Amino acid sequence: MASIIKASINLNDIPKDKIIIGKKGKYLPITITINDEVDQFGNQGPIVVAQSKEERETKTAKTYLGNVQVVWTNGDNVATAPRDDKPQQAAPAAEVDLPF
Repeated sequence: MASIIKASINLNDIPKDKIIIGKKGKYLPITITINDEVDQFGNQGPIVVAQSKEERETKTAKTYLGNVQVVWTNGDNVATAPRDDKPQQAAPAAEVDLPF
């Protein structure tokens, strides 16, 4: 499961109040969406500043930073990352044909 995704963002559009200051630097939480279809400019999705649950529920306007293009993939889709609010589930055990 692999892909190479090319992206660009407009640094002037970064809202300063969304920057998180951590122990090792400054971070901006973003969300990248990959659409099934390519737009008229060859882009496959937007990059936006990540929204809180409250912002999503109140339909706060998204801050768009840029676009993405998938420039290479091995054909497999990537698995979703584990979420903090859901317990991780173990992968089902593979059936093995034992000789006994």
